[in-house]
Amino acid sequence: MSGHPRPSELSTPAAAARLRTLTPARVGLGRTGVSQQARDVLAFQLAHAQARDAVHARMDAAALQAAIAAIAAPVLTVLRLHSAAPDRATYLQRPDLGRQLDENSRQALARLDSGRCDVAIVVADGLSALAVERHVPSLLVELLPRLADWNIGPFCVVEQGRVAIGDEIGLAMHAELSVVLIGERPGLSSPDSLGAYITWQPRPGRTDAERNCISNIRSEGLSYREAAGQLVNCLATARERRLTGTALSGTKTLPAEDNRNGGQP
Repeated sequence: MSGHPRPSELSTPAAAARLRTLTPARVGLGRTGVSQQARDVLAFQLAHAQARDAVHARMDAAALQAAIAAIAAPVLTVLRLHSAAPDRATYLQRPDLGRQLDENSRQALARLDSGRCDVAIVVADGLSALAVERHVPSLLVELLPRLADWNIGPFCVVEQGRVAIGDEIGLAMHAELSVVLIGERPGLSSPDSLGAYITWQPRPGRTDAERNCISNIRSEGLSYREAAGQLVNCLATARERRLTGTALSGTKTLPAEDNRNGGQP
């Protein structure tokens, strides 16, 4: 017991200050009588407002399309699509509509003669357009060179989209794999967290148990370089095992050196 700090030692201002250097969580908050200090209350209210704003913000799809096109040009086309949710309010109230394309987007994909592809990359606003706008371009700068040997389908930027919308898009593109880069549900210390969801043989009806997720891609979380490495590693392993999801999570993944040139074993 002598080697462990006593509870009274953990509650000292110095100990609380050390804890706060290790985590963005609200730990070791000060007190004024039985109440929290005003600065901590105001900081919480600010974080809560930022999270709410992130959920309700609208993605600038045109600007994001242009930014992705500048990174992917001249090799890849970038399409703008829309889910069946016509606006943000409907999107938040009807998750099912965010999982399917509207009719115009379906027709746009039907007119697209892209043939088969190894991977379809979909960018959707999800529950944080802020995360997508901040992090997707920088992540793609790290990711695309690692996928140089992969046949990538046209990029799709989807407004009011959820994770499962990548299933319909992947099926339309005859893709072996889909990657959905999407804004995650904001937390009180992370209003701009980006997630990447990987699905083998995407098609409507796939469940979350059939996907793999790389989460918390942002400046204060998983770096773009680390996320790109993990993503390519997961894609390469999924293609070798011909599956994703909980079954893939229990298998041995390829070592990092095997995917330097686009995940080819």
